[in-house]
Amino acid sequence: MPLRMLTAYLSENNLESFLVMRPENVRYLSDYTGDDSYLLVTKDRTLFVTDPRYTEQAAQECPGLTIVNWRDEAPSLPEALASLAKKAGLRSVAFEADFLTFKAHATMSDAFGDSARLVPTTGVIEGYRKIKRPDEIEKLRISCGIADRALARLYDDIKPGMTEKELAALLALHLVREGSDTKPYGGILISGKRTSLLHGIPSEKKIEKGDFVLIDFGGQYRGYLADMTRTVVVGRATDEQKEVYAYERSMVEAAIAAVKAGASVKDVFAASTKPIEGTKYFGYHYTGIGHGIGLFVHELPFISPRSDDVLAEGMVMTVEPGIYIPDWGGVRIEDQLLVTKDGYEDFTSTTKELVEI
Repeated sequence: MPLRMLTAYLSENNLESFLVMRPENVRYLSDYTGDDSYLLVTKDRTLFVTDPRYTEQAAQECPGLTIVNWRDEAPSLPEALASLAKKAGLRSVAFEADFLTFKAHATMSDAFGDSARLVPTTGVIEGYRKIKRPDEIEKLRISCGIADRALARLYDDIKPGMTEKELAALLALHLVREGSDTKPYGGILISGKRTSLLHGIPSEKKIEKGDFVLIDFGGQYRGYLADMTRTVVVGRATDEQKEVYAYERSMVEAAIAAVKAGASVKDVFAASTKPIEGTKYFGYHYTGIGHGIGLFVHELPFISPRSDDVLAEGMVMTVEPGIYIPDWGGVRIEDQLLVTKDGYEDFTSTTKELVEI
């Protein structure tokens, strides 16, 4: 079905072919799970272009596609693609302008020369990926369950004296043991004052009693990702920590309550800020509070006051407003939701109550 949408796009835009190079889009269109492979899609057929390392895997995973070893075609990939396009009589080749680097485009242009026109496009396949198919939804649901179980294991590991890096490594192990793919993507595990860093990297800092520990991570099941965040306290929470956490939880719950098909992302964002309006914490929130998720961690739509996106049934997205106070710390809670006709299904089941470890 995704390939049919792309061939329809070619007809509607008077194009002869589409060169797909972004790995997530190659996987979405072909179900191929390996690396270094590309699709040259025409109205009649799809060429799966790879090198000898992956031809056997491609033949197994993509039986309906024509597998091409580009090294049999030309000395370089751009020359091979140009040769394949010329053999097929193609005069126009659309490409992903937001993926190809300037240098790669220059090399590709030299290889194609005057034989075919390279046509830049942006977000074509990503637009198809906004609405998830039933099989994608089920994989995302499973992935979130894996993440929930892995986090429950990690809670038993968190102790003063352990470093952020050690806990991050244990979390990766728990994810795999609970069923996650063995090819993980990066996560965030930070503590103490460092929790005000929105995308802080795990460090050698040791966990101390009284620290917030912010854990933003996800499982990956058959390529489909979970993304969740919980913030816990090591030991007993202070009154100020409890206050900030309570405001944060109210922000998350208000935003989630606004999610349904037909809702604008601007309204979801506005709902998230109402609990802290008029408080001393209002200046410490961030305007990007969620995103679509699937084969890539940050997909369309994005929840922001600057976006005109409208939620639709079948979207899967995160909701993650936060409060970030420099030199003090921060709190983020993040759930992953399926947008339904009348509301949402929350794939994340870990409690949002403040956990003291």
